[in-house]
Amino acid sequence: MSNTIWTPASWREKTARQMPNYPDQGALHNVEQELAGLPPLVFAGEARQLQAELADVAAGRAFLLQGGDCAESFDEFSANHIRDTFMVLLQMAVVLTFGGQSPVVKVGRMAGQFAKPRSSDTETLDGVTLPSYRGDIINDNAFTETARVPDPARMVKAYNQAASTLNLLRAFSRGGMADLHKVHQWNRDFVSKSPASERYHDLAERIDETLAFMQACGISPQNTPSINETRFYTAHEALLLPYEQALTRQDSLTGGWYGCSAHMLWIGDRTRQLDGAHVEYCRGVRNPIGVKAGPTTDPDDFIRLLDAINPDNEAGRMNVIVRMGADKIGDHLPALIRKVEAEGRNVVWSSDPMHGNTIKASTGYKTRDVDSVLGEVSGFFAIHKAEGTHAGGVHLEMTGRNVTECIGGRFKISEDDLGDRYHTFCDPRLNADQSLELAFLIADSLKAAR
Repeated sequence: MSNTIWTPASWREKTARQMPNYPDQGALHNVEQELAGLPPLVFAGEARQLQAELADVAAGRAFLLQGGDCAESFDEFSANHIRDTFMVLLQMAVVLTFGGQSPVVKVGRMAGQFAKPRSSDTETLDGVTLPSYRGDIINDNAFTETARVPDPARMVKAYNQAASTLNLLRAFSRGGMADLHKVHQWNRDFVSKSPASERYHDLAERIDETLAFMQACGISPQNTPSINETRFYTAHEALLLPYEQALTRQDSLTGGWYGCSAHMLWIGDRTRQLDGAHVEYCRGVRNPIGVKAGPTTDPDDFIRLLDAINPDNEAGRMNVIVRMGADKIGDHLPALIRKVEAEGRNVVWSSDPMHGNTIKASTGYKTRDVDSVLGEVSGFFAIHKAEGTHAGGVHLEMTGRNVTECIGGRFKISEDDLGDRYHTFCDPRLNADQSLELAFLIADSLKAAR
């Protein structure tokens, strides 16, 4: 497959799974043309910078933190929501940087995570069967026949929301909100109210001492920009290929093609077929590419997939996102690691502890147990330590909002609590406290690995 000629449209000659069936092809074509004439959302140089940082992750010199909404929503779009999720990611990054004594590459599932793969093309409620909701970029979550019709105009709305989100993220990351002193003060608030405060108190004090020492040495946000700002990248699943193609641009400096909807794109567990449309599209763009690896991933097939997307074995190009479940990771991940290492492939290993641990609560809500999430992350680190490889990062569905969508954790959300603030349209997310709790656990693992 890698020997065939690639173009931004060559995916159309392949089988495209998880794609909507637009009833008005003329309207779809018009929207694609409109998007193709709009400015790119990100730039090729930014994607190259991310790849350079991910090369450090692959070599064990940095750690990847990727997190954000399961699926972004048109209705919940607000500056406060973006700020709160950005803030929690910064809090987590400070904890991880201090615990791991290495840089943290920060990537948000933001400004483009609108489309969602579904296990079925339809869903039935009270005897009525309608097309499945596939994310706000495709159709509406309301359970009506009209709402579930795929509407290409929603791609333009998604583009505009993504542009606004990126504008805010760039302002937040460079306008003082990333000041280490402010971010750590938020962490101290968490430590003071956490039921596990004694476990976190020592780390919090050590961060305080370090910041005070830096201040005494004259290192301040005013004279050291790296204390006052940070790099922040975006990523989403490259699922809706007409949208991705319309935002593909040729770099004027290198001549390479880039998916300019996000800095990094990934291929999901349901669309990683070697001869499929999603792999065909992603092999031709020069962005860093993530590939989900589940318990059914065959190691030999996976090598062929890596070679199709990254034939030159470039460092920082491939991010293997492991999503196996706490009860399966020990049975499947070691063989995958050994195969990739034996073949000499250059990858970032990151853990998605969310998707393999989804359950249905007795109250009817889809949820995840924080203990299982923590368990899969712990297993991920333990396996890499045993194999002598780098546990390079985590990939989380989380939010800065005080939702009740995942059970357990130090704040002990029960199944009965889920209905209090269950806001997701798709998968359950960790809330701010649960996310930060996970960051402290990972910091302990990074310290042990060091």
